[in-house]
Amino acid sequence: MSHIERNPGVPLNLDWVENIQVNTSAVERRAASYSGRRSVKKQHQAAWLLKALSCIDLTTLAGDDTTRRVKRLCNKAKSPVRKDILTALGVDKLNITTGAVCVYHEMLPAASEFLKGSGVELAAVSTGFPAGLTPFDMRVEEIKRSVAAGATEIDIVISRRHVFSQDWQALYDETVAYREACGDAHLKTILATGELSTLRNVAKASMVCMMAGADFIKTSTGKESVNATLPVSLVMVRQIREYFDHTGFKIGYKPAGGISTAKESLLYLILMKEELGREWLEPELFRFGASSLLGDIERQLEHHVTGRYSAGFRHAIG
Repeated sequence: MSHIERNPGVPLNLDWVENIQVNTSAVERRAASYSGRRSVKKQHQAAWLLKALSCIDLTTLAGDDTTRRVKRLCNKAKSPVRKDILTALGVDKLNITTGAVCVYHEMLPAASEFLKGSGVELAAVSTGFPAGLTPFDMRVEEIKRSVAAGATEIDIVISRRHVFSQDWQALYDETVAYREACGDAHLKTILATGELSTLRNVAKASMVCMMAGADFIKTSTGKESVNATLPVSLVMVRQIREYFDHTGFKIGYKPAGGISTAKESLLYLILMKEELGREWLEPELFRFGASSLLGDIERQLEHHVTGRYSAGFRHAIG
């Protein structure tokens, strides 16, 4: 998938985990500052929005998904912005695509066929998504089947109960088994941060998953009542920085659920650049889990080119 050396994981260090502290009010102040004082204008904004677009995991996780919908999604992933807009921006030769398409296991054969040769990664949600409460052996088997069906990335959900009981060994062992089942496919661990009660729980769960070999840590399934937020993101990316400082391995970050506007996407990109540096602004290390975000980004790019906003339905998926 990328030139970045994969995280092999490290032995579980419970002292390290137990010593993790989070100053909630300081985190909330810092996160609020992103909304209050930073803005990117004109050409710079267009460039940042193209970068955001390349980091989207274009997602459909509906109970009524069809092959036809998946085909439309894959076509949009391969050509996310209208050709005339790209030409006007002078980037029509860059072959800009989204980072990945993300689907349920049943939709993998169709998505694999439609994405063939495109360079777009294919992600599958797995392990009894979104609750993660199916029998453990079935969760592991689901990963193996998805990899066999063409998934290059697997988005798993952790067992939240291990976090509530502070059973870090159980969370570590579970994630190690998932990583092993992935083989060459990259493992993205979904923490369901909206259900973890405290930012300290989020920080500890993030660190344990990275110790167990996660390639990415991800906020949410998109099905919780609270999904990605800037405070949660700040806590998670600082754990990524901490892990990198200790081990030298770079872990990716994926905020998911609830990020639907171009303006919001810029806040997350700025946070990543300020906290982790320019290298984390590539699809190898940063993704948005989103379905409607792409439409708004395309709309903003059209406005940049023409000075006018078009109706949202003109930028529908497909």
